[in-house]
Amino acid sequence: MSESIQCPKCASEFTYEQDNLMVCSQCFAEWDPNETDNSDKILDSNGNELKDGDSVVVVKDLPVKGAPKPVKAGTKVKNIRLRPDSDHNIDCKIDGFGSMALKSEFVKKA
Repeated sequence: MSESIQCPKCASEFTYEQDNLMVCSQCFAEWDPNETDNSDKILDSNGNELKDGDSVVVVKDLPVKGAPKPVKAGTKVKNIRLRPDSDHNIDCKIDGFGSMALKSEFVKKA
């Protein structure tokens, strides 16, 4: 019997092969086991790959601890730095707020 491949989305060991794809029976994710590992890529809310120096736009109002107002949706952030080892994987400076860290799921590439 072949070795079980864990689901990259939910880490379930209950996966099976269908055609040339692997399918998770828990979350129903499908992936090609022969593709290169893309875990080091940081993606925006639309699935576009982000790189250091990119400009992004905030897609929803984000509350900021200690600030009287949130970062508004539509705010453009220039010259981002990526931190793949962190949950808040974007370092940036936002006018009126200063330096902060954002999650890539709340921005889109400009």
